Amino acid sequence: MRIFISTGEVSGDLQGAMLVTALHRQAERLGIPLEIVALGGDRMVAAGATLLGNTTAIGSIGLVEALPYIIPTLQLRQRAKQYLSQHPPDLVVMIDYVGPNIGIGKYLRRHLPQVPLVYYIAPQEWVWSINANTTQAILEITDRLLAIFPAEAAYYEKRGVNVTYVGHPLIDRFPVPPDREAARQQLGISEDQVAIALLPASRQQELKYLLPILLETAQRLQEQLPQVQFWVPLSRPEFQPILEQAFHQAKVRATVLVDPNQTVLAAADLAIAKSGTVNLELALMGVPQVVFYRVNRLTAWIAEHILKFSVPFMSPPNLVMMKSIVPEFMQQFATPEALTTAALGLLTSPARRQRMQEDYQQMRQAMGEAGVCDRAALEILKMVNVES
Repeated sequence: MRIFISTGEVSGDLQGAMLVTALHRQAERLGIPLEIVALGGDRMVAAGATLLGNTTAIGSIGLVEALPYIIPTLQLRQRAKQYLSQHPPDLVVMIDYVGPNIGIGKYLRRHLPQVPLVYYIAPQEWVWSINANTTQAILEITDRLLAIFPAEAAYYEKRGVNVTYVGHPLIDRFPVPPDREAARQQLGISEDQVAIALLPASRQQELKYLLPILLETAQRLQEQLPQVQFWVPLSRPEFQPILEQAFHQAKVRATVLVDPNQTVLAAADLAIAKSGTVNLELALMGVPQVVFYRVNRLTAWIAEHILKFSVPFMSPPNLVMMKSIVPEFMQQFATPEALTTAALGLLTSPARRQRMQEDYQQMRQAMGEAGVCDRAALEILKMVNVES
C-alpha cells in the first residue's frame, strides 16, 4: 500500500510525523505492507516516510511575505504532480498547507479521480472564512475530512463534507503534563530563578517582524527582574547564529538551545511565544504564556480593508474554547510595552495563573481523548481498504 502525504512548515512536519508513526504502527498490526512518500520535513523522514521534497523552510503567512517562496513552492508542487502521475498512490493525505495542497488536490481530481483524498487538519477557514473559494475547493477535492477541532467538524459537516472528528493530535504528544520540578532540576534552574521561554520564529519572516519586539520585551523584563534567565528553543537549526547574535547585541541573558526538547518549556515560569502550534504545546504542559504576532504592514492593510479579515482569536488555545484563555496581541497591539505588562501580570499574580491553569484543563478536555493519531490512521487505512 502506498500513501502520499503533503504538508508544509515546521508544525506540519510535526503533525505529519505523528501520523506517519501511527500509520506504520497500525499497518503493521493489521499486516499491511506500507510505503509513505511525502512532502514534509526531517521529522517525517525519522518517522518512516520517504521525502519527495522538504517544505519546512518555504512557508509564510501573508501576501507580501509569500512572494519569495512562490517559485520554490511551484517547483515542489510540479515535482509532486509528476510523482503522482508516474506512481499513483492508493490514497493521498493532506495536512493544512492550503495553497499547495489545493493545487495538488485539483490535479488529482482531474487526472487521478480514482485516488481517494483525505484532508487531515484542514485549513482554518472555519475560523476566518475570508475566501469562499477556498472552502469550496476543499469541498470539491476532499473525500473524507478528519477534523481536530469540534468547531472545524461542525463547519465542514454543515457544508456537506464527509467529516470524522478525531480530536487534536497534540493530546498524544502530552498525555500527561511533564513534571516542572524535574525539568528545572535537569536544566539547573534554581527555585528563586525566573525562567522565561522565548519563541520568536519558525518562519524566516518572523525573524524580521517578531524578533525585534521580543528582544525589547526581554530587555524590559530583565531590567525589572534581575533574577530572570531567558531560554530560546530553536525550531530550525539555521536560525541559531542569527538568534545568538541578536540576543548578544541586545545584552539579553538568553540561552539558545540548538537541540531543544519539551524539558525547557516544561521548566519555564512563563513563555512569550509567537502564535502557532507551540501555544497548544505550552498549554498542554501547563505553562503560562503571552502570545503575539505581526505581519508586513501592507499585508495587514490588505487583509483588513480589502479582504475584510477578522478573527475572534488567533492563538490555538483560544480557538479551541472560543474564549480568551491566554493574552494575545496582534499587529499594532503587539508592542514591547503590552507584552511586558502582560508577562509581569502573569508572573506576579497567582490568581491569574490559577485561572489560566483551570482554562487549560477545560481546553485539554475539549481536545478529545488520547489515541488521536491512531484513530486517524485507522480511518485512513480503512478508507483504502474500502476503496480497494
